[in-house]
Amino acid sequence: MDQIPQPPRSDKPRLHVLLAGPRGFCAGVDRAIKIVEEALRRYGAPVYVRHEIVHNRFVVQSLERQGAIFVEELDEVPDDAPVVFSAHGVPKSVPAEASRRKLFYLDATCPLVSKVHREAEQHFTRGRHILLIGHAGHPEVVGTMGQLPDGMVTLIEDEEQARTAPVPTDRPLAFITQTTLSVDDTSGIVAALKARFPQIHAPAKEDICYATTNRQAAVKAIAPRAALMVVVGAPNSSNSLRLVEVAERAGCPRALMVQRGRELDPAMAEGLGTIGITAGASAPEVLVEEVLARLRERFELEIEEVVVAEETVTFKLPAALQAAT
Repeated sequence: MDQIPQPPRSDKPRLHVLLAGPRGFCAGVDRAIKIVEEALRRYGAPVYVRHEIVHNRFVVQSLERQGAIFVEELDEVPDDAPVVFSAHGVPKSVPAEASRRKLFYLDATCPLVSKVHREAEQHFTRGRHILLIGHAGHPEVVGTMGQLPDGMVTLIEDEEQARTAPVPTDRPLAFITQTTLSVDDTSGIVAALKARFPQIHAPAKEDICYATTNRQAAVKAIAPRAALMVVVGAPNSSNSLRLVEVAERAGCPRALMVQRGRELDPAMAEGLGTIGITAGASAPEVLVEEVLARLRERFELEIEEVVVAEETVTFKLPAALQAAT
């Protein structure tokens, strides 16, 4: 009887890889990228985009190759060119300026960020002063604060500010949150606010988005089993930075971020036995594959996917582009 040929034995050491699920693109990021791609298909290049459409250089450079031009402000956009607003949301002054100039614009703001904008407006119309839990300077925070007149929102970045920040005493209070925060950090800040202001109005449903929550939960499930956590993401991506922090707090001895596979030194995993890998919500799966390919240069990988949730959320494109498809 003929012997069944066996695959050649590898002399590489084995490495157990715990792959987080979910990881990578969320529905809001996927929608924002499709808006730029569909605008390019329908209107031709160039299509201008105000700020990075999502916080990932690989994605931005891919869209640039297709004809997208990224700018910081609208004064860099010609009068006859379409412009897309990023997934993080923009202050009301931005679409107002676009309308004044009669620019054709498409708003790629994540619908979950738009929900927070609507919450802010509703609190404002009811005479409440708003406390926004978030990180100063982040585009989403700038956009959310820019939904209301100056002075109507107080930014709260940590528990200390929740306990001590000066707030108006002549009107009721409400709080809202940036969608990409650490679930655990936010709960501490909320507890401090509620202890200080027992009558404060809370969101009907938590503002932190499902994708942020799910990706953090997957990291928490992996962290105690892994000697190293690799987060594929960008240093200006809030949700990616939070994954590094969550991994360390959940028991992983070391966590680091890489933007591309080539940034990872496989020798870092030497002798570790088990590592974890995840990706922020703006990082495409191809970048996770790059990291795995980099590790395979040195190790024989045994991959185990650790899935804590199945995501089925999708968001429609703006009406102007739905008609085009």
